[in-house]
Amino acid sequence: MSNRSISNFLSVAGFASIIASIAIWATQGGTDKTHEEKSHGERFGIFVGLWAPTFFVLSNRYNTAALEEENN
Repeated sequence: MSNRSISNFLSVAGFASIIASIAIWATQGGTDKTHEEKSHGERFGIFVGLWAPTFFVLSNRYNTAALEEENN
């Protein structure tokens, strides 16, 4: 797998993490749930959202490596 493909995959994973975070946070706040269940869902949504910066940083690193390969 080339560095460019890995970079693209990680970018998509970053955006998917953001979307999943919002979806988890929104769906876990139902009215028939206890306070503890709502809190757990919100924390899990935030946790998934924290993956996005890592994916974007790794994507940038692989993109830089791909550009260096093209220039050499």
